[in-house]
Amino acid sequence: MTKNDLIAKVQEALKVYSRKDAAYAVNIIFDSMVEALKRGERIEIRGFGNMTVRERKSRLGRNPKSGQAVKLESRKTPFFKTGKELRLKVDGK
Repeated sequence: MTKNDLIAKVQEALKVYSRKDAAYAVNIIFDSMVEALKRGERIEIRGFGNMTVRERKSRLGRNPKSGQAVKLESRKTPFFKTGKELRLKVDGK
């Protein structure tokens, strides 16, 4: 599912709102989630999953094309852990 598909589903479920309004709502939610992760906060959506930010330490990597060693700086990456309810639904249980 793409962002446009999600906007279409929201607009379909809430027919009184235009597609532009549905897109605005979806963008507000995504922007709020990004801002929370930037602040280092944890996002929990019950029955769906949790999103956190993990710190990756600097390390020595390799350029796959040349095999040359490359120093990778430390960085923060988002991490998603599925909730039990979502896992069970996907598994068909």
